[in-house]
Amino acid sequence: MGAMARVSQAHLDARRRQILDGAAVCFARNGFHATSMQDVLREVDLSAGAVYRYFSGKEELIGAIVEEVLGQVHEGFEEAARSSPPPPPDRLVVSVLGRVLATKESLTVDGRPAFPRLVVQVWTETLRNDELAAVLREGYGVVREAWTRIVGAYQDAGVMRSDVAPEYVARTMMAAAMGFLAQQALFGPAPAEVLGEGLRALMSMRDEADTR
Repeated sequence: MGAMARVSQAHLDARRRQILDGAAVCFARNGFHATSMQDVLREVDLSAGAVYRYFSGKEELIGAIVEEVLGQVHEGFEEAARSSPPPPPDRLVVSVLGRVLATKESLTVDGRPAFPRLVVQVWTETLRNDELAAVLREGYGVVREAWTRIVGAYQDAGVMRSDVAPEYVARTMMAAAMGFLAQQALFGPAPAEVLGEGLRALMSMRDEADTR
């Protein structure tokens, strides 16, 4: 009996994954608003009963997708924050962003990665959906808090100037990652290393007027 329960749990997890991935592709393709549950059912090739067993509708689907991605991002930063001092920003962004992109690699729309498009569609829906906005605000708040702690560790280790508020650096690093995803959605895929190399070059500049 125990073995059967384990098999069915694995089956349930795989089914849930199948539904979430199919919904992500649909939302990436046409946006949240223009996608119906019928579209999702067609994409995953399951009956309504099978899908509604897991999710009550589009709201729950998009909530689950967003929470999963934010959770992965948060895990990546928490891992980094535990090493002392944490890896520098260029390496940190590449490892976290690369990790999330890698888990979503199999999801495509018209042969192109679906994930960056999905992110932009989620942002769009956030502007009109207060519940989703609250989920996103909380998730970004957690990420910003992790970055702020990491910046504090850089400053304590003497590897980053200490006259800038850690939260400003946190917001800037998040803006770099968010902007990079937006670029991919608009202009096509690029590896996370592009962002890492660009950040590394920016980090190498010296301000001649700066005597600190």
